[in-house]
Amino acid sequence: MTTETTETETRTFEADVSRLLHMMVHSVYSDRDVFLRELISNAADACEKLRYEAIGRPELLGDDPKQRITIAADPDKKQLVVEDNGIGMSRDEMAEALGTIARSGTRAFVERLEAGKANEETQLIGQFGVGFYSAFMVADRVDAISRQAGRGEAWRWSSDGKGSYDIGSVALGEAPKRGTRVVLYLMEDAASYTESYQLERLVKSQSGHVPVPISLIEKPGSEARDIADGTALWVKPKSEIKPEEYTDFYRSVAGQYDEPAATIHFRAEGRQEYSVLAFVPGSRPFDLFDQDRKGRMKLYVRRVFITDDADLLPRYLRFVRGLVDSADLPLNVSREMIQESPLLAAIRKGVTNRILADLAKLAENDAAAYAKIWENFGVVLKEGLYEDYERREELLKLARFWSTGFGEELRSLADYVAAMKEGQKAIFFMTGEDRARLEASPQLEGFKARGIEVLLLTDPVDSFWVTIAPEFEGKPFKSVTQGAADLSEIPLLDKAAKSDTETSSEIATFLAFVKTVLGDSVSDVKPSDRLTESAVCLVAPEHGPDRQFERLLNAAGRLDKAAKPVLEINPRHERIAELAKLGKDERAFKEDIAHLLYDEARVLDGDKPADAKAFSERLSRLVARGMHRS
Repeated sequence: MTTETTETETRTFEADVSRLLHMMVHSVYSDRDVFLRELISNAADACEKLRYEAIGRPELLGDDPKQRITIAADPDKKQLVVEDNGIGMSRDEMAEALGTIARSGTRAFVERLEAGKANEETQLIGQFGVGFYSAFMVADRVDAISRQAGRGEAWRWSSDGKGSYDIGSVALGEAPKRGTRVVLYLMEDAASYTESYQLERLVKSQSGHVPVPISLIEKPGSEARDIADGTALWVKPKSEIKPEEYTDFYRSVAGQYDEPAATIHFRAEGRQEYSVLAFVPGSRPFDLFDQDRKGRMKLYVRRVFITDDADLLPRYLRFVRGLVDSADLPLNVSREMIQESPLLAAIRKGVTNRILADLAKLAENDAAAYAKIWENFGVVLKEGLYEDYERREELLKLARFWSTGFGEELRSLADYVAAMKEGQKAIFFMTGEDRARLEASPQLEGFKARGIEVLLLTDPVDSFWVTIAPEFEGKPFKSVTQGAADLSEIPLLDKAAKSDTETSSEIATFLAFVKTVLGDSVSDVKPSDRLTESAVCLVAPEHGPDRQFERLLNAAGRLDKAAKPVLEINPRHERIAELAKLGKDERAFKEDIAHLLYDEARVLDGDKPADAKAFSERLSRLVARGMHRS
């Protein structure tokens, strides 16, 4: 029922909220303690937003300039209150913030949980911008009463988490003078959250780092006592910070509930002064592959929260979570002007360089820890190889790859170059969608026979960056599925194997015949030095995209005209030698063979025969010929 906007109205939750609340009530989450941290985090954000707004409008602070968060317990009534004197919310803001889920990545998270794929790394609600709803893990009902700073009205939001909520006005005497009061009516089995030692333990272990003081009222009528001083963690010397404090801060600022894989804490001094506390998550955030590819670093200026939407890192470092606190950026300008500031550009450059340098140190000093980071975020870091020309060399040094001959061991380009064969002039690679299929590709045979390592690149971005990363330490990148293999100068490992590069006149005549028969289907038919076991394979011409890149461009509708492939035939293959001996009276059969060889190469390359009906007819004639001869 909907009444006048000054009265209470009942609204239905957005569908995704209802789904999420249903899962919470039915114990999807194993760690209910997280609710208090999420509510404190929301309260701290509200206080920081007020600090920012008060720079231009100091009257918003009134006679209460000091931000604070107060936790009040009532054991007898089984109630818990978390109150802040921050910016507060209007009626519309309450409906938007508490009735819908706007944060991208949430739907994917909900769907993953409903599919039964949740694990310890997905047990955090805050990761998905829905921290407030964690209150329903411990409460039968939640009220949120808010009064926006500088406004003369207050509003109450109330829900039992079962599909709808009420929202309406409330008398000013029942509301905070400014800010938001969240009242939790606790479930029977959550009554322990009113015990003072339990609350103090949770605050100190989970939220002691927030830059707003936190006080506790143990029971109605008791005096408030401080349990967290509001000293920002990032301004403390590293020597005074315990590992668990870093972890707690990471979990709050990152919205993750795992352990950070790397912590980067430093203060820059000189032309620009700023502090950085950043983390590489221990697992992939759900919004890692959002189309907007936005970062999640917060910007502060002299401990005043400015925005969480600043362009502080390039998009290929969007997995990094944390904050930058500048001593130089002005406080009295808009967020938009700060974004355009040359000071921010200088900070962005310095922070990016430091993060890449710290990752390089980790890769050198703890290969196992870095391998885990690369497993989670390598595909994102490789976007920088395509986008960031200035730092491409550093990123190439950070890159790790699967490679032929090394099983599950990830290889660096430095490893590759150090192991290059005498006479080898290029870094060879092969792109595709599946590592196992790549390893079985006929195009690799000649390289394996010579012990030449080939990088196996299976991420879509690989097909792009290799086209613009011309070399590493003076060695060019070369696709094994494009152009000539240039293997003649590198000897076979098996000295007894055939390695002759001469093609008999009989084979040459047969190849010329195949080329004539195939006509415009191929750009050329050549003898192959990259095949040792298979009879045929397809490669791309020397210039233009390689085979996998061409497929990606075609799938994206960005290919005007596909290049005609080169059909390579193994002149040392027994079947080819026998086919080359066929006389002129076998012309019709040889024409079928030419097309079948081409279709065989297409199938080996992951494609279908060029003409399924014609392929079937030719294959039937070949079978009939064999049966007749037998």
